[in-house]
Amino acid sequence: MAEEAYNPNGLVQRAVRALKAAYPELGVLTDVALDPYTIHGQDGIIDEEGYVLNDITTDVLVKQALSHAEAGADIVAPSDMMDGRIGRIRQALEEKGFINTQIMAYSAKYASNYYGPFRDAVGSSSNLKGGDKKTYQLDPANGDEGLQEVALDLQEGADMVMVKPGMPYLDMVYRVKTHFGVPTFAYQVSGEYAMHMAAIQNGWLKEKNVLWNPFFALSVRERMAF
Repeated sequence: MAEEAYNPNGLVQRAVRALKAAYPELGVLTDVALDPYTIHGQDGIIDEEGYVLNDITTDVLVKQALSHAEAGADIVAPSDMMDGRIGRIRQALEEKGFINTQIMAYSAKYASNYYGPFRDAVGSSSNLKGGDKKTYQLDPANGDEGLQEVALDLQEGADMVMVKPGMPYLDMVYRVKTHFGVPTFAYQVSGEYAMHMAAIQNGWLKEKNVLWNPFFALSVRERMAF
């Protein structure tokens, strides 16, 4: 049941406490999801047939988010894409007195092959055993669904939202920012970075010229929060 995700003496929790003790003014943001804590690589708790159980998963995500807030995290960022988890986490934070802890919702997180290098690095690719996360991450062909997810997360109490990956979905970054006017972040994921670095290492692109391009593209016309 991914108990290590909300262990008060877990790696993330200890790291947050150490950072806040050493640098009290440092803003600390933590990822809330279960895939690093499961042997199957999914972002949630699964049943005997491998189906992700949304509500049971959300119960664990609430515990994980609270453990991060208790450790001192300023922002918790649920990246799991379970339905209703933002509202549950917001309610739990308020009830426990963490009224200033903000939520960055991964609202428009698309089912993407660009996540491959990261999944390889943390071992979740092999754990997935050829499976995918298409039942709860968004369909890349459905832009309107992304807007609906953003609207729901904001209604449930999110303070800011994320579009992931960034570069392939510049249209969604722009639509979210212009439609809702809230702090909107985009994630340059491992596959995007690996693609650039492979071209740089092979001499096809110049490092200094290309690495800044994604940030300029994402920030143009005040699309982004940074």
